[in-house]
Amino acid sequence: MRLVTYSWLAVVLAVACAAIGWLGLAGWLAAAVLLASVAMHMAGNAIGTRLREATDLDLSQRQDATIPVPTAVLPATRPTPLERRSSLGRLLPVSAGIGGLCGGMAGTLALLWLTDCSPAGAILGGTSSAVIGGLFGFLAASFVEIVRASLRESLAAERAVLPSAGTTPPPTQPRT
Repeated sequence: MRLVTYSWLAVVLAVACAAIGWLGLAGWLAAAVLLASVAMHMAGNAIGTRLREATDLDLSQRQDATIPVPTAVLPATRPTPLERRSSLGRLLPVSAGIGGLCGGMAGTLALLWLTDCSPAGAILGGTSSAVIGGLFGFLAASFVEIVRASLRESLAAERAVLPSAGTTPPPTQPRT
């Protein structure tokens, strides 16, 4: 391993020992959960790597009669607006800012009025409430923007399929 990895390992162990000393039994439990999650992550990576290497990726070379190999290649389609990567618009930073401002004010005022908290603690709690409020603002704005884009795309696809309302249909021939 590299020196940087050992440095990060030392920092994590120091923080874990400080948590154990400060929190007692809860610190031991937190350290056990952290250690178990790291071990499960490493085991999952090892199992996934082994399975990926053992998988036959080229199915066309297999001569299995139960798996039909398609012969026709479908034409490539144009990506839809939802498939393309694009900006979510100007609504996003504004709503994240409003959410952060509302969350920060609500958190600070709630800590000052409803608890026996010092002003420094209220400012720190208000800052964390502002971060959570900003995340909720971001979530709401991105949800609204994606719904708008999907509705716009579905309406455009429907207009392309259906005939326009301003055109008259071709005349029908009377049956004889």
